[in-house]
Amino acid sequence: MRDVIVVGAGGGGPVVAKELAAKGLDVLLLEAGPRHADTTNEWTHYENDANNPLTGFLRFGPADRSKPAWYRETPQNSFLWQLSGVGGTTQHYLGNSPRAYPGSFAGYTGADFDAYDSQHPFPFSYSELVPYYEWVEATLPVQTAAMGTKEEVFFRGCENLGLPVQTSKTTTRNSFRPQENAILQPGGFAGRLAGHEEEPRLQYPQSTGCTFCGYCILGCKHPAEAPRNLVAKRSTDNSYVPMALTADRWADGGRPVELITDAFVTQVHTEQRNGKTTATGVTWRGGATGETHREDAKVVVLAAGCTENPRLWLNSGLPNPNDWVGRGYTDHYFDWVIATFDEYTGSSKGTGSSARSDWPGRGGVMNVGVPPALQSFTMTVSDSGIRGQYANGRGPTGTWDGPAGRLLGDELKDVMMHGIDRMFAMLIMTDDHVEEQNRATLSAMPADEHGPIAKVEMHQRKRSRRTVENREYLVRRAVEIARAAGATKVFRMDWAPIILHVQSSMRMGESERNSVLDPNGHSRWVDGLYIADNSALSNGASGANPTLTTQAVSTRTAEKIFTDRFGGDPWVRTEAPVVSTDGRISSRLAELGL
Repeated sequence: MRDVIVVGAGGGGPVVAKELAAKGLDVLLLEAGPRHADTTNEWTHYENDANNPLTGFLRFGPADRSKPAWYRETPQNSFLWQLSGVGGTTQHYLGNSPRAYPGSFAGYTGADFDAYDSQHPFPFSYSELVPYYEWVEATLPVQTAAMGTKEEVFFRGCENLGLPVQTSKTTTRNSFRPQENAILQPGGFAGRLAGHEEEPRLQYPQSTGCTFCGYCILGCKHPAEAPRNLVAKRSTDNSYVPMALTADRWADGGRPVELITDAFVTQVHTEQRNGKTTATGVTWRGGATGETHREDAKVVVLAAGCTENPRLWLNSGLPNPNDWVGRGYTDHYFDWVIATFDEYTGSSKGTGSSARSDWPGRGGVMNVGVPPALQSFTMTVSDSGIRGQYANGRGPTGTWDGPAGRLLGDELKDVMMHGIDRMFAMLIMTDDHVEEQNRATLSAMPADEHGPIAKVEMHQRKRSRRTVENREYLVRRAVEIARAAGATKVFRMDWAPIILHVQSSMRMGESERNSVLDPNGHSRWVDGLYIADNSALSNGASGANPTLTTQAVSTRTAEKIFTDRFGGDPWVRTEAPVVSTDGRISSRLAELGL
């Protein structure tokens, strides 16, 4: 029998696996998708090869790319952008790692208390989570982002608006700042030399950290030839997973995690013990062979994501007495604002997003640079249809140029003639209400080889007034930033739902009335069953990118598992964290061929 089984190797699962393995526990980490071991040779910068949702190497599907992607039912007009594989959706995240605002936590008494989702706070204070934030920030590590021209443009707009610069990690006022991100700083020739990974000087060790290639969202494999734990972007496949696999080398009494990929968990097993429904283990199906395997454990941790955790729970017949399993499926009500300039903006160069403005109680606006195909995609996903042709009954107007929606004709030609490096894009991320009617449940469509599939119901037209107002407020601030930076034209896309930052479908909360987990991340109805990923978050994390908060909460949950289930002592406040760039880990990875 194992000590702990962790289901899912995305943003949260490897955090729990690494922390518990460092304490000497026997941990099995199961991942439904592949492990991309040799990213230098397996991954390309061809955007369709990476991001095609059916055939790309970054998709929600099995290890064998010749097999179909897994599917979900999405009855509304939306795009559900989630990945399988070791690293999960962190494989294509931008590394942005801001903390959630204090107003999202219990005990907040600021004057803007009513600006937040005060009905669904985290069930502990912001100050209690700070040591766990600091632990993760030191472990990844999180640093002030390396910046380029597009960040200069963004900062110029914010300065001309009179916004103050934020100098702390805790956000308390409207302000702007460089991103705090989980991308290693450029070293050697990195960031100083244009070229490709074939250029010898852009290979490790002549270059270290971010090479400014501009392809963050296609998965990071730079610098070429770097040991896995020294790849620039600190997605969990480059950070927590290597640490988990080598825990015996860097932690006194540590024990390496066993990682099994292509292992889709189909059942959580339980039995009755002392009048309690108790988790005892899991069954998974091997993708290559179709064979099923069962393993038992003292503790089971679900970290399969906001869509698959509810699916697995319901397919396993686990208790759901308050009907909140899968409910509160909260995304950020994104929008996209683009601008054209008569000057070079460097939109396609460098880290994906290294500057942001924060608007507590509302959310955030951050600059984003993406490769050409994705930039084109972002300009087509509109609820307002095509400007000047049809508006779907929407087409909001404001201080941007013309109505919202997709560009057409001469306007589109003009934007394209500017080229991607005279364009500038900003992503709007709102702090959303947790809404009970938004949910992941089981579909009536045909089951796949793993059982009934998930159905994601996002009732977009029922967003709360506060959420809609937040979006409109932030769009107007983004337009002001672009105008103040010197944009010649500014366009609003009015995005249709892109379900990318998702949280809260298995939320922890103060009350059993509207939560699945207690404040320690433990299931209220199944003993020994924990959840440690975005689905455990209590709310929309203030509109901040959620990964850092997920990893801080997952660290806290791992500590609770260790103290409550295995009689250990807390460690976060008393020990220095191990930073993932430790050379001892590199030597062990080389021995393992990783």
